[in-house]
Amino acid sequence: MICSISSGEAQMLTRKQQELLLYINSRLGEDGVSPSFDEMKDAVGLKSKSGIHRLITALEERGFIRRLPHRARALEVLKLPPGIEGTVATLSVIEGAMERVANQDTPERMNDNTVSLALHGKIAAGTPIEALSDPTQSIDVPMSMIGNRDCYALEIEGDSMIEAGILDGDTVLIERGDTAENGAVVVALVDEQEATLKRLRRKGDSIALEPANSAYETRIFGPDRVKLQGRLIGLLRNY
Repeated sequence: MICSISSGEAQMLTRKQQELLLYINSRLGEDGVSPSFDEMKDAVGLKSKSGIHRLITALEERGFIRRLPHRARALEVLKLPPGIEGTVATLSVIEGAMERVANQDTPERMNDNTVSLALHGKIAAGTPIEALSDPTQSIDVPMSMIGNRDCYALEIEGDSMIEAGILDGDTVLIERGDTAENGAVVVALVDEQEATLKRLRRKGDSIALEPANSAYETRIFGPDRVKLQGRLIGLLRNY
């Protein structure tokens, strides 16, 4: 439960910043784990998780919280605003609890140059993106590659996009969203079952998913059969 806030409290923080700080501290004190971005978004009445990301960054910059390195969704409250009664949830409480790691879809800032993205495993035909999620896996990527966009990472399996320079074993960075421009490389969910990475082409009322390999055929679907789950914005490769 979020505590009520009087007008004279916490001059250093905005109302939303203070509401979020108190909510995080309350959750840490109750069960020893940080709330998910979706839970924080609902608790303070925001419409997007990017707004929560900005609030957390502001609280961190003001010294009220810190992120625990290399642990997704792990936050520690360092202090409460002046005039607020309550006990700060200690690090020992956080570390002693079983860490809940579901819903790790929002980038977590590790430092000024790097963010940690949820790694959703290999993209393969017949598997929706949600089913690929392994909440224990993440990957650090340069902040300059994604900025403040809501992204996740996928490992490529197969050779259907090799002529676009996307090879088996590459890690692609996907901006989450349900729209994309014609010609973009997208993650598409076909018939609510099959997730695939292909180039998007709209032809009248039809949607074409084009491979970048002459050995594969373009597939054409009605608009009600395809849902976009994001668009390609970057690629990482190990040599």
